[in-house]
Amino acid sequence: MSPRKEIIGDTKGQGEKLSLRPEASNPLPIASDAATEGAIRPKSLQDFIGQPEVKSHLDVVIRAAMGRAQSVDHLLFVGPPGLGKTSLAQIVANEMGAGFRISSGPTLVRGGDLAAILNSLNAGDVLFIDEIHRMSKAAGEVLYPAMEDFKLDILIGEGPTARSIRLDLPRFTLIGATTRTGMLTGPLRDRFGYVARLDYYNAADLSRIVERSARILGLAVTAKACSEIALRSRGTPRLANRLLRRVRDYSQVHADGEITPELARVALEFFGADELGLDKLDRAILEAMCVTYRGNPVGISTIAATVGEDPETIEDVYEPFLIQAGLVARTPRGRVPGPLAYDHLGIERPRLYDDFFSG
Repeated sequence: MSPRKEIIGDTKGQGEKLSLRPEASNPLPIASDAATEGAIRPKSLQDFIGQPEVKSHLDVVIRAAMGRAQSVDHLLFVGPPGLGKTSLAQIVANEMGAGFRISSGPTLVRGGDLAAILNSLNAGDVLFIDEIHRMSKAAGEVLYPAMEDFKLDILIGEGPTARSIRLDLPRFTLIGATTRTGMLTGPLRDRFGYVARLDYYNAADLSRIVERSARILGLAVTAKACSEIALRSRGTPRLANRLLRRVRDYSQVHADGEITPELARVALEFFGADELGLDKLDRAILEAMCVTYRGNPVGISTIAATVGEDPETIEDVYEPFLIQAGLVARTPRGRVPGPLAYDHLGIERPRLYDDFFSG
């Protein structure tokens, strides 16, 4: 399409200032990844796939609370990122017909920040605090009486004239999510009525999740293609849905029609997800341990410095799956690569390495 002339500024006396800009075509409505994530997020326990033990426990807890016409006990969800802790918190609120408020531990620095949130809750509301282990000590001290007695202690004034008043709070449900249970203080951890540990998903459940998401997104995907995506999803639904969107993008650009296993395999390799679901950083971690440090025990900080990543990110996001898959092992002296790490990278194992692992 030929460009049009756009006249900018005063055209009298000084001549025309011209800007050549192409005619804007009618943009297609584009759904953001955030909107897509909201669409495929399950809304009820029946829609939630996987974690059967946690689901059955929550079903009993919710139904019992509804039978007593009370709010659900405070809940703590524990597990690696991407396993559905936020989804389960929203499901609890939906099943109870309650309001849902969300916050994050790192943002709760002062006690007053949390006090303001608690004071704004209505009876029966669900307050979800993600990464609750990163909440400050001052905020935690405000939370203790709120969780146990539904009271809020507020300090008025300063110095010798300061006085403390206690306000009543409506009964609410606090749901915390954490990847590190050990970083929670004992008094806070003991105030949760039920602690649910979420495990990595098996391939069958992940395949069902991919099929459900593809159906919601209106994608034509074969069952075997869903299984191919599931096998490379590291046991994590969030990653499975992310890979599905990337396969969709690749199919939209390079193919037309149904997403087959062959197309899914090519697309996933194009975006760096290998047959075990390892990405570029995963392989860099394994190469550092197998090649750079020759299989010797190495600390997490050293690994992080070698691959250029934050130690906490490696320990919380990458290492749990690598350990579960048998690619990395923890020893008293540090992390060592497992036998499968050498096999996956196609590197010959050191002779002394086999002697070490055999006994």
